Amino acid sequence: MRLLKLVPDNTNIDFLRWRLFAIVVSLTLVAASVFCLATRGLNFGVDFAGGQMVHVAFQQPPALDELRERISGLDVGEPVIQEFGSPQEVAIRIPRAEDETVEQANAIASRVRAAVTQAYPGARIESVETVTGKVSDEFAWDGGLALLLAMLGVAAYIWIRFEWQFGIGALVSLVHDFTIVLGFYSLLQIEFSLNAIAALLTLIGYSLNDTVVVYDRIRENLKKYRKMAIEPLLNLSVNETLSRTINTNGAVLLAITALLIFGPDVIYDLTIGIFVGVIIGTYSSIYVARFLLVPFGVGPDSFVPTDPISRAERTRREGYDGAQV
Repeated sequence: MRLLKLVPDNTNIDFLRWRLFAIVVSLTLVAASVFCLATRGLNFGVDFAGGQMVHVAFQQPPALDELRERISGLDVGEPVIQEFGSPQEVAIRIPRAEDETVEQANAIASRVRAAVTQAYPGARIESVETVTGKVSDEFAWDGGLALLLAMLGVAAYIWIRFEWQFGIGALVSLVHDFTIVLGFYSLLQIEFSLNAIAALLTLIGYSLNDTVVVYDRIRENLKKYRKMAIEPLLNLSVNETLSRTINTNGAVLLAITALLIFGPDVIYDLTIGIFVGVIIGTYSSIYVARFLLVPFGVGPDSFVPTDPISRAERTRREGYDGAQV
């Protein structure tokens, strides 16, 4: 029985042929993402914005405008009310007040729950999340610090594992992916919570895994094909690892797609972030991380010893005349 191969062994795709088009696509996506972040911002959830989030299950779909007026009449600020998975389930988000204490936040949540259950008989409170301003600020600081340290750690590891050009290429690729994913969250105003931070950290892990495998193949080919120009060598390395990239990332996308369709809404901001991140990361691993090595000066001599003894030994092993080196 023959095994199914998504990518034939003799695949020889000229990826560099489309690099100018890829540059335009990347610059357009990054510019659009920055524009969205600057004009629309991120829809921060309770984790980062603070306040209360009350999830309510109604027997019949409520009139959202009427519900909004009832909550506003409690003098708790302007609520954000939206459907949560189905018309019968509603998320009520109350903004945090200035210098709000834990006791005040719990009291506001209790008033909202009492008002909803009294006005809508049969309504069931599914969950209540309360985050004060101090806690939300700590979440935002810790989340941002975790992302920054993860990105710098990836760049430092690849720098030490390979060369500085590889480390910068990986860091630029990560910034490219992060910016586009954040722009996606901003464009669709998907709630940005700790789940979204987890999605971005997951993206770093997948990107590092794919980048290290490909960079290792590039380094092997640099040592193996010392007369080959860098651009054909990069194309060769991409084609040799293409099967692994498609199989691995394709399996991840299948699992994430199942979660998007059948998974609970509470992890939607996590699953959609991973889904978009894997797609963008696969693209950038080919057209950003790898081919940035060309302008950074990586070539056939990048991993060749430069001391005279090693060079003479290399010349003898390759069978060249010493005068020609």
